[in-house]
Amino acid sequence: MSFYQGKKVLVTGGTGLIGQPLVAMLLAQGATVTVVSLDDPSRAPFGVTFTRADLREFSHCLDICKDQEIVFQLAGVKGSPAMTAKRPASFFVPTITFSINMMEAARRAGAERFLFTSSVGVYSPADVFYEDDVWQTFPSPNDRFAGWAKRMGELQAEAYKIEYGWDKISIVRPANVYGPYDNFDPANAMVIPSLIKRAMDGEKPLTVWGDGSPIRDFIHARDVARGMMLAVEKGINEPINLGSGTGVTIKDIAEIIAANIPGGPIEINWDITKPKGDAKRLMDMARANSYGFAPEISIEEGIKETIAWYAKNNDAIDNRYNAFTEKAHLPTESVRS
Repeated sequence: MSFYQGKKVLVTGGTGLIGQPLVAMLLAQGATVTVVSLDDPSRAPFGVTFTRADLREFSHCLDICKDQEIVFQLAGVKGSPAMTAKRPASFFVPTITFSINMMEAARRAGAERFLFTSSVGVYSPADVFYEDDVWQTFPSPNDRFAGWAKRMGELQAEAYKIEYGWDKISIVRPANVYGPYDNFDPANAMVIPSLIKRAMDGEKPLTVWGDGSPIRDFIHARDVARGMMLAVEKGINEPINLGSGTGVTIKDIAEIIAANIPGGPIEINWDITKPKGDAKRLMDMARANSYGFAPEISIEEGIKETIAWYAKNNDAIDNRYNAFTEKAHLPTESVRS
């Protein structure tokens, strides 16, 4: 029988990039799943109980954690490095509030296991990221707001282990995640969804910053979801990286997209006047591999799937919550001035 059979499982952010495949896998293994999100209810997967709640409010977190046996904390803010620089508070405040509130609410509710979604952003610049190096360094200046917020969530988990003996908090650090249900808004999306949308919208040639030489670690959302379920099932209570460990150049990414766009291939224009970023950023996967995890979806297969999904669903991509366009928590113009 599956570990998840009959378990009451809460997934925050369950309508998003990683949440959708995670929920599908949990349902397939017999879990009773509750999804919490600020997205439009139409994005909720079939077969779940859906609750629309703002996790910045602690009372909401207490309510949704009642009677839950396992909590997957996926809710977060995802956006490009450029958007991080312009809107750091929109990253930092929700990210740290979600983790503080949800972990504490789950503890009070007596949840057996908890998964905290950390980030590649916790790492200092390096060619290869090793889990145990994090606390010997500082996050990259480009990632310092989101990076420190995620580090605080990891530290919170350690504090609970020390004081309360709660040693069933799993921490995963995904690499650059992509796939269906991503944020495709070019104003704040990551490289793969941004290029896909611009190419599908008819941008010819497709302009890409830099010379394409940087190497990055990408992982499909479905592989991340498998890694998360494995971490919780095995009760892994040390941080693990979830990535490919091999990497791919930005040039390869752009060329795969350009070759597989309907009506393609399309020409690529490399704007070498723009910054290209760090030369290499890869996850060390030895620890995750030792627990039995390895990604299954190749970058080409994953991008083709994402393009096909976008072509079929591009009329529904705007019904997702966007932290960068929200007005409710912004000061009025008179206060700003």
